[in-house]
Amino acid sequence: MTVVVVTDSAASVPAELVSELGIVVVPLHVLVDDRAIAEGVDECDIDYGASTVTTSSASPGELRAAYERALELSGGDGVVAVHISRQLSATWEAGRQAVQDMDAADRVRLVDSLSAGLGTGLPVLAAARRAKSGAALDVVYDTAVAAAGRSRTFIVVNRTEQLRRGGRLSTAAMFFGTELVTKPILQIVDGKLELREKARTRSKAYAKLVAAAVDAAGDDGAAVAVQHLGAASAAATIAGQLGELIPGMRELVTAEFGPTLGVHVGTGAVGVLVVPGGCG
Repeated sequence: MTVVVVTDSAASVPAELVSELGIVVVPLHVLVDDRAIAEGVDECDIDYGASTVTTSSASPGELRAAYERALELSGGDGVVAVHISRQLSATWEAGRQAVQDMDAADRVRLVDSLSAGLGTGLPVLAAARRAKSGAALDVVYDTAVAAAGRSRTFIVVNRTEQLRRGGRLSTAAMFFGTELVTKPILQIVDGKLELREKARTRSKAYAKLVAAAVDAAGDDGAAVAVQHLGAASAAATIAGQLGELIPGMRELVTAEFGPTLGVHVGTGAVGVLVVPGGCG
């Protein structure tokens, strides 16, 4: 048996990689007119601009059930759970509560990814690949922590209204988001979403997004992910540019933002997520 890696649906790990690496994914929830929709499980059309649409984390009970299932799958070797930043979601804290109630709490390790989307997903992949190679629990945990510590996340959004409404942005970023003539380029630092810079046009914002990612990637190869919501053409163009500009890119993962992140970033968002040195 091998260590099993658990994550939440906000990590946006593509289904084929989830299956290949045996990752256990816990759904987060979108609340539409007070009806809870499990991300990746329930089908529903979502109006991402509606003020009545909100999100919620997985509960301690849901996470405990997932950890116990993963522990059984591991044959007792252990579980490493890598979750969305605790600054952006209550999921990590719910996971901590879940582990406290488990008999085998010493076999479950929690990791705050300090990010979201594939900024969480890339460390998940690093840990899952190390687990698949037969690494011990401590090694898989250390791999996830190291990848999360190197991860850099940048995102361009059309409007900051949803982020502002959900309390995910600093006061400064909220101010710039109200200037309709600017496009904010955001970044996640120490698990918090903040303003990096701004641009006058969408094309200039994308150029700054690419420049930030290239600078973060360095010269020693990097794992890179591009995510979007309803901006497939822009995401494909940006992915192509990154492939040309980042020396020795080790991996490129592309995905859409799922509903729980889409509610906050809004239609038209494009994000780039980088782990210098790759994900193993």
